[in-house]
Amino acid sequence: MWFDQTQQTDWRAARAHLAGSDPVLRRIIRRVGPCTLAPRPQRDYFVTLCKSIYTQQISTRIAAILYGRFSEQFPRKRPTPRRVVEFLTNGHDDLIKRCGLSRQKRAYLLDLARHFAGNEIPTRRLHRMSDDEVIEALVRVKGVGRWTAEMFLMFVLNRPDVLPVDDLGLREAVKQAYKLKDRPKAVELREIAEKWRPYRTVATWYLWRSLG
Repeated sequence: MWFDQTQQTDWRAARAHLAGSDPVLRRIIRRVGPCTLAPRPQRDYFVTLCKSIYTQQISTRIAAILYGRFSEQFPRKRPTPRRVVEFLTNGHDDLIKRCGLSRQKRAYLLDLARHFAGNEIPTRRLHRMSDDEVIEALVRVKGVGRWTAEMFLMFVLNRPDVLPVDDLGLREAVKQAYKLKDRPKAVELREIAEKWRPYRTVATWYLWRSLG
């Protein structure tokens, strides 16, 4: 997930649990160091999901450049739901294309902005909702699937026990770290991750870092 971190969370209990329950993770934790996952404020929810849509099917570097062009269209370079609806509905097509928005991504961003502008996503209640309730609310938006919702839970709300079984990076990291012949399927990954509860988010973060 691509956005700036501004806070820190104390994950020492998670590191101790993971290191004590899984020798493979213990070695990774020693090599990587402290976990830097941190929550985002409520005002960042919309922007973060906009960035998530931008990253679909392109590299993080290109997405950052194109999103930068998009953000320049708004006061203080900060898109808001109502201003995004106005821009994508009434803006010049060439300018919108220069921001890297295909017809599909334009439709996704517009649907996202309308959901936020119409209060269809309960931003003030998200932090109190269960993981499944948050996922259910977010996947109603076009272009936001379960994986994106899981990344939101992990990187924005900092939920500690999310396991994105469809994430290729995680599956590849598990394959390498546990010396498996093939990338694990969802069922096998859940079995391996059972010992990580209730900190599967942190375990996933460390396994991602192990690739790199």
